[in-house]
Amino acid sequence: MKRPLQIIFLFLIPMLSLGQQKINVDSLIRVALSPKNNTRNMMSPNRDSLFEQLPFAKSPTERIRLIYEIIGYGVQNSKQGLKYHYKILDWARKNNDRIIEAVVSAELGFNFYDNGENTEGLKMDFAALKMAEKTGNGQAIGIAYGNLASCYYPVNISLQKFYWQKSLPYTHAGGQDLYYAYALDNLAYLANEENKKDSALYFELKCFEFSVRKNVPVLNSRSLVRLGDIETNDKLKLKYYKAGATIANIKRDTIELIFASTELASYYQLHGKPDSGIFYAKKAFRLSEKRSLIDKIDPAHLLIQLYKGRNADSTIKYTNIYYAARDSMYSISKNERAQEMAFTDQQREQEIAAQKQAYQTNLRMYLLTAVIAFLIVLAFVFWRNNRQKQKANHLLNEQKEEIESQRDNLHKAFRELKTTQTQLIQSEKMASLGELTAGIAHEIQNPLNFVNNFSEVNREMIDELKAELKGGNVEEALAIADDIGQNEDKINHHGKRADSIVKGMLEHSRSSSGQKEPTDLNVIADEYLRLSYHGLRSKDKSFNADIITMLDRNLPKINVIPQDIGRVLLNLFNNAFYAVNQKMKTAGSGYKPEVSVTTSTGNGHVIIKVKDNGTGIPDAIKDKIMQPFFTTKPTGEGTGLGLSLTYDMVVKGHGGSIQVNSAEGEGSEFIISLPIN
Repeated sequence: MKRPLQIIFLFLIPMLSLGQQKINVDSLIRVALSPKNNTRNMMSPNRDSLFEQLPFAKSPTERIRLIYEIIGYGVQNSKQGLKYHYKILDWARKNNDRIIEAVVSAELGFNFYDNGENTEGLKMDFAALKMAEKTGNGQAIGIAYGNLASCYYPVNISLQKFYWQKSLPYTHAGGQDLYYAYALDNLAYLANEENKKDSALYFELKCFEFSVRKNVPVLNSRSLVRLGDIETNDKLKLKYYKAGATIANIKRDTIELIFASTELASYYQLHGKPDSGIFYAKKAFRLSEKRSLIDKIDPAHLLIQLYKGRNADSTIKYTNIYYAARDSMYSISKNERAQEMAFTDQQREQEIAAQKQAYQTNLRMYLLTAVIAFLIVLAFVFWRNNRQKQKANHLLNEQKEEIESQRDNLHKAFRELKTTQTQLIQSEKMASLGELTAGIAHEIQNPLNFVNNFSEVNREMIDELKAELKGGNVEEALAIADDIGQNEDKINHHGKRADSIVKGMLEHSRSSSGQKEPTDLNVIADEYLRLSYHGLRSKDKSFNADIITMLDRNLPKINVIPQDIGRVLLNLFNNAFYAVNQKMKTAGSGYKPEVSVTTSTGNGHVIIKVKDNGTGIPDAIKDKIMQPFFTTKPTGEGTGLGLSLTYDMVVKGHGGSIQVNSAEGEGSEFIISLPIN
């Protein structure tokens, strides 16, 4: 009997909440606006003094409370504002405090995700969850689940709901008020997205009452704005939005003020009051400029709609901002990688168990099949030997006759085989040409898209310029002209980018026409090493590295094409300096970048070694680095032709060899061997 009563009670909760909505919300708003409730946020905390208290906090609960006071009570930060996150993380690692390390890592993971680095953020949050589970601390586990849920906004509602539901019991049992309130708020939001109004209202009322009673500042304003989203009565909706904005303003909570202002702008747009909508949307956008990428998207999108047909310049401005932020934050490839990682993590245990069971089953089947196959083969061998003994002479005579009669057929088959071989070679050439063509199209498509897009924008802006000049608006015309000039610079930049790709392709496709001549490879190695180093220094003045040369003074001159060998060494040196520069950004102050070149002789060859202590090459891609168009550099920094050209010049052009030794995270060594004669 108890089970049916519990089910009936769960259905009645939203209905009871609906009946008490107005009284509860009005009284809670008064409490939220009272001076007593707002004393907590009126003064900014002295973060350094709070950090000094951290070693003296005895319990994990007290330490977690302190770190949220230090980093900002649940408020996301831009990547530049994570100083105290890293400071606390360093302290936790030095003091072997795995609970605090898990909590801060979870917050860092979400901040990385919130600033567009989706894959890195998810990796950090999954690692934080595993760390928290090992500690067994409910607060840390609940916080890790909450940050994982936040990482899937807005791309996957089911995963958001899954992780918030996971977070709810841990945070409630552990007394983690902030994330318990967050879980209630987000479950309300997700229910509203699924048009489950009763459930949404129940969770949001519970969240608002809890955040006011427990004085969780960041949720006071947000819950009110969410109630406005759920509410269907326009007067109540506007009332909740304004109350939420007022509380956010009093508490100096920028994130929630952006949220409330955006909803007010949307409300006024929907009700035909564009001026009021523009006022609140611009207010939200101004506040978002110092925040993360995700905060810009909704205000910018609203401003596009509000300015459309009213102000073309503003429409173009906010359109560019919106698409830049949206594409950076929610690019398809990032979302695919993010969702793939999530599903992999959820199913890892089931897959491991299934694979183990399948392996054992397959092993038994393979053993049984092998035994049966062996017995069959053994029986067949005995039968065959007996048969052969009986018919040996007869078969020999028949084979002799067949050989004589089929001699002409063999000649014909040989000719057909040669024809087939020629066709296969041609097919392989065509397949290679297809791959090369696809690579060219892929590499050159991006700069051409930029050229086309900016050209179309300029065409529209020229029409606007003419219109402004006809109207006598010289200042506006000059501003448009400046924008056209900036677009032309971008067109020129991407045009040069396309030109460099085409030139690289031509270099890759044509054989060198240079003449081989006796060359001192020590001179070339030293010259191009310094040329590469100073080339990188001209782009990045802060870059420094130790250059080590170990050149054999007795190295003989050998016949090579100097320009080709110079280009080979320049490619290798550029890659080496790039690798140490990348590692220097993450390795810390104790790391000293080094690039060395060594020349020697052995086994009738001149040997050149180029070595660095940079990021190294993962084993998974070692076999691909010499392929055309394969590159690990970001878009725009490499065409993927450098090592391919290097391989062609050394192996095909000079009859030498090139070998790669590398360990990921430790460095790489390229060894070139060229014959002396």
